[in-house]
Amino acid sequence: MDALEAIYQRRAVKGFDPNHKITPEEEQKLLEAAIQAPTSFNIQHWRFVILRDPELRQKVRTELGFDQAQMTEASLLILFTADMNAWQKEVSRYWANAPEQVSNQMVGMTGAFYEGREWLQRDEAQRSIGMAMQTLMLTAKGMGYDSCPMIGFDIEKLAELINLPEDHVMGPMVAIGKKVKEPWPKPGQLPLSELVIENKF
Repeated sequence: MDALEAIYQRRAVKGFDPNHKITPEEEQKLLEAAIQAPTSFNIQHWRFVILRDPELRQKVRTELGFDQAQMTEASLLILFTADMNAWQKEVSRYWANAPEQVSNQMVGMTGAFYEGREWLQRDEAQRSIGMAMQTLMLTAKGMGYDSCPMIGFDIEKLAELINLPEDHVMGPMVAIGKKVKEPWPKPGQLPLSELVIENKF
């Protein structure tokens, strides 16, 4: 599917075929595409939690997720998290294939950029999650699947349920599968005249 076509056709789908299975090869393809999304300093701090266990997914749906059907009926349910301290964990591995001069420069700059700026560490984690999510959803659309990004769940309780490390941040989750219910018509996009600013507000 053409990239623009995938962008315009992607919708938040709520109704999925609970009997459809995504193959391991398809799942691998989706995840490998998701990690092509950019991250600052290439620190690749996303961590994708595959919520695969049926009992866990049922618990998330009924106890933490406001009984959203896509949490159990979608073929794949991925919770996006990110390691806020990835900027200081074996930084050289992020530049393993770069020319030595580039690698040394970027590794040296990373610590100075993030050190003592906890707000930036958290902001970067969420920005990176967002870009990886969109990449995943567009890839799914290109592969003939639909998706639904979700923030409608108890963040604190789910973090506890999955044993989220203290230096990680929670993001949304994405359900992926074969739709059985068409989404409602697009509610409408604001005109660019309201959204685009030239140079200064």
